[in-house]
Amino acid sequence: MTMGETTRVLFVGLGNMGGPMARNVLSAGFDVTVFDLDSARSAELVAAGAIEATSIAAVGAEMDVVMTSLPGPPQVEAVGAELLAAMRPDTIWIDLSTNDLDCARRLQIAAAAAEVHLLDAPVTGGAEGAEAGTLNVLVGGKTDVYERAQPVLDAIGERHVLLGSHGAGYVAKIASVSLCYLHSVCLTEAMLLGVKGGVDPQGMLDVIRHSTGRSYVADRYGPEILNGGYDDTFALALAVKDLRLASEMASTVEAVLPFTERVLEQYRSSLGTFGDDAPHLIAMQTIERENNLIFHEHTADGPKVRRE
Repeated sequence: MTMGETTRVLFVGLGNMGGPMARNVLSAGFDVTVFDLDSARSAELVAAGAIEATSIAAVGAEMDVVMTSLPGPPQVEAVGAELLAAMRPDTIWIDLSTNDLDCARRLQIAAAAAEVHLLDAPVTGGAEGAEAGTLNVLVGGKTDVYERAQPVLDAIGERHVLLGSHGAGYVAKIASVSLCYLHSVCLTEAMLLGVKGGVDPQGMLDVIRHSTGRSYVADRYGPEILNGGYDDTFALALAVKDLRLASEMASTVEAVLPFTERVLEQYRSSLGTFGDDAPHLIAMQTIERENNLIFHEHTADGPKVRRE
């Protein structure tokens, strides 16, 4: 099958990442059907020309490609079982979710039994990258399936690369995203060291953004930490899930990651204070509180130091 405008794509999961990705697949000219447990999320896509599925089972056998963007392994496995029961042989299933190796292996066995071609293809680049279609897609699977899927991958990302056999994409995503959380902690500590030593918060961030410590995290999340917004495009509970997956994967591959474990514990403790749905960078406020200095509470005369 050669993909083109008549290729039928089912997109399952229309959250902060899935919704924009589905819209970009639709904009690229594919025949798109969408499904989400929250039907309100489908409305904008239906208005743009997509078809809303009433259930996965009702449409799975009609699709050439199925794309899933789900919160984590339990959801991927549950939806995957329903999909595999519905999809016909030779369908391509592209899972864009963050997943673990144990779930990945079970999915691959089940997909092979159903004669469905499974690619793991988690993405990096954040919600803004999903909106712009500039994501980095990390792919694991067979070369011939990846080559067939390239047109639809082009619709969601400016870069996609086959990293190895099935599971390689999941591994690369977890390794990569864990570094984002570690960077956030290091950025906050560096900022606090500078500010408590007398440097203006914005001035300290500017120094970091123009030094060897510069990073995406400093550029994108530094301002969110300073303004107290803490980036509400991604929930704290999802960040904890990502770090937990990194910890579990480290055990699976026998890697020793002490700093990752410490950061995971910090994020977990933040859940009890701020709740699952709080913005992910609110975990940085635990470090601010330990230092009696909340960045966004500083005055025109300098930072306001908390004495609690």
